[in-house]
Amino acid sequence: MNRIGFIGLGLMGGAMVGRLQDKDYSLTVIANRDRTHVDAAIARGATEVATARELTAASDIVMLCMGTSAQVESRMRGPDGVIAGLQPGTVVIDFGTSLPGSTRALGAEVASAGGTYLDAPLGRTPSHAKDGLLNIMCAGDVSTFEAVRPVLGDLGENIFHLGELGTGHTIKLINNFFAMTTANAMAEAFAMADKVNVSRESLYEVMAAGPLHSGMMDFVKGYAIDGTPDMLAFAVKNASKDVGYYARMAEEVGAESIMSVCARAALSRADQEGWGDKNVPEMVDFFTSKFH
Repeated sequence: MNRIGFIGLGLMGGAMVGRLQDKDYSLTVIANRDRTHVDAAIARGATEVATARELTAASDIVMLCMGTSAQVESRMRGPDGVIAGLQPGTVVIDFGTSLPGSTRALGAEVASAGGTYLDAPLGRTPSHAKDGLLNIMCAGDVSTFEAVRPVLGDLGENIFHLGELGTGHTIKLINNFFAMTTANAMAEAFAMADKVNVSRESLYEVMAAGPLHSGMMDFVKGYAIDGTPDMLAFAVKNASKDVGYYARMAEEVGAESIMSVCARAALSRADQEGWGDKNVPEMVDFFTSKFH
C-alpha cells in the first residue's frame, strides 16, 4: 500500500505529507484554497490531480485531514468525490476531528462501494507530524487497521486501535473537550491574576507545584509568561468547532453536557469577535480584554 492520496494539506496535513515523502511513499494530492503545502509536495515529486475521484483512482490509501465533517462529506460524496473513485480494497482514513455519526454514515457508503473506512483522529502538533511522532486514535475494521498499521507507524509514535468505526472520533471529542476546558480555565486564571495585581509568574509557580500541573497548563504559560503562542498551534476557531461537536455528540445520545458550556461560550465568542485565527493560548488576551 505505497500509493497514497492525501486531501487536506493544511499545517497538519502538509507536515504529514512531508513525512510520507521522507519515507518514500508515492503521493497524489489535490489543492483547495492555500497551495503552500501542495506546491511543496509537488516540488518533491507528488502528483496533483483536479478531483477527489481522480485522486482515489490512483491510490491504495486515501487520507483526509480536514477541518469539519461537512468538508469531509463534500470530498467524499458526489460525482467527483472519493466514493465515486473507489476501487475494491481501497482504504479511506479520516485523520480530522469529525462527528461520529457522520463517520459511521460515510463508513457504510464506503463499504457499499467496496472500500473500508477508518477514523483516525490525531493528537500532538504539526511539529510532531514532521518527525512521525503523532498520536493516532484509530477505529474501524481490525484487519484493515493491521494492514495499514505500518503506514500509520511511519506517521505516529503511539498508534491505538480503539474499537468499532467512530470510536476514534468519539474519544477525540472527549479529549478535546477536556483539553480546551482546561486551556480556557488557565487562560482566565492568568487574566484574573493581572486584574487582581498578582504576578503571572507567582501564580504559575504555585499552581505548577501541585496536582494542577499539566502539559496544557504549560502550553498556556508558554504564551502568558514566555510570549510564545505556538507551543499549542491550535486555532481558536478549530477549538470552538471541536467543543461544539462534543456538545452535539452529547445531545445526540441524550446527555446534558454541563462542563462544556463555558468553554464553548468563550471560544465561540472569541471566534465571533475576530480571534478565530489566533492560537488557543492567546485566549489569555481575550479574557484580559474582558476584564478592562
